[in-house]
Amino acid sequence: MSKDIKIKKGLNIRLKGEAEKTLSNAPRSRTFAIRPSDFHLITPKMVVKEGAKLQAGDTIFYSKDNEPIKFVSPVSGTLTAIERGPKRVITRLLIEGDQQDTFKDFGKLDPGASSAEVIRELLLSAGCWPFIKQRPYDVVARPDSQPKAIFVSGYSTAPLAADLDFTLKGKENELQAALTALSKLTEGVVHVCVGSNDSPLAGMKDVTLHHIKGPHPAGNVGTQIAKIDPVNKGEIVWTVAAQDLVIIGELLLTGKFNAERVIALAGSSVKSPKYYRTRIGSEVSTFVYDSGLEEENVRVISGDVLTGTAISPKGHLGFYNNTVTIIPEGDDYEFFGWNKPVFNKISPSRALTFSWMFPKKKFELNTNTNGEHRAFVVTGNYEEVFPLDIYPLQILKACMVQDLDQMEALGMYEVAPEDFSLTEFICVSKQPHQEIIRKGLDLMYKEIG
Repeated sequence: MSKDIKIKKGLNIRLKGEAEKTLSNAPRSRTFAIRPSDFHLITPKMVVKEGAKLQAGDTIFYSKDNEPIKFVSPVSGTLTAIERGPKRVITRLLIEGDQQDTFKDFGKLDPGASSAEVIRELLLSAGCWPFIKQRPYDVVARPDSQPKAIFVSGYSTAPLAADLDFTLKGKENELQAALTALSKLTEGVVHVCVGSNDSPLAGMKDVTLHHIKGPHPAGNVGTQIAKIDPVNKGEIVWTVAAQDLVIIGELLLTGKFNAERVIALAGSSVKSPKYYRTRIGSEVSTFVYDSGLEEENVRVISGDVLTGTAISPKGHLGFYNNTVTIIPEGDDYEFFGWNKPVFNKISPSRALTFSWMFPKKKFELNTNTNGEHRAFVVTGNYEEVFPLDIYPLQILKACMVQDLDQMEALGMYEVAPEDFSLTEFICVSKQPHQEIIRKGLDLMYKEIG
């Protein structure tokens, strides 16, 4: 029996350039990249050297602080470069892929007949453990921790995000295998949230199903945790992205780490936005130029426009991303733009901005922040788009002054940077909310652990 959840607070950002529901195979990428920065607070310890030959699934590095957590190659090929930044910190690992992948065989596993320890060992050795993240702190989960519940969001509400009902279609066997395995790793419940009964996740066993409705951020797993089973001090929950379940499930069914991913190429600067089948870490140029660009001066984002990372058009897909968004670069400014009625921008406020008069209109926005950084202005707007039972302005200020007691009291254990993406979007003070929350979480992790 499913449970219904309705989110009232939030804001849907309707943008032009939604991906058409057609799927193409992206041309084979020449190189693939793994960025350790995708795995927050993980210090990599290399296992192989430059020039090493790799199979898909071979370990490249492990976590220095938690050695069982391994990170593997998404393809077979040659490790051609280990790029380093200041203090010799590894910034990127570059793999030149073979024409055809060969896979390391980890052996098939029946999750229904296997113990939690056997499943845990397979996920760790095959490099699937980084797909499991934990709250508090929004980091890769500790293998020795015991979550009170596991959450999977099968509902996308972020602007131009990949439609999970479409990307997961036909993967029911893999999804079921992964969810059955995850159910063995917690003494609690695996919570799965969907937007409709058409979702491939709607008929899964070994889970508690929830139907969720409402504006963004209804699809954020943080919103779902807050409404179903909030995280208190001393508690841990795990989260897994819906598409990552497919990779975990295929590992269990075939014994292979297949880093295949269906991504949505979207945005108003894309001529033919649609879906592509590619691999984690592939060059985005393999499908960006296949669809064509409307203009040259664009921002390419690995992820959605609210939480993604800006990359070069010749950059590589992030480890956790299933969307690549391309929008115009906002490096032009309107003369007296602040002093005239606005019809082509989105705002929750009705002062000078009239987007509320066109509830179904889709907008073509660029990266311009339409203002500069300034001190916080108390407007009450954050609470209108923030569905968590937390005071957003107060917790942001507590993070800025590094007040650990206040951060704890205000609910810091429950949040992740993406939960503040909407408050950052509407912030008249142009404060970097996600960065502030990330620094606050890092401080808590360091001081409290």
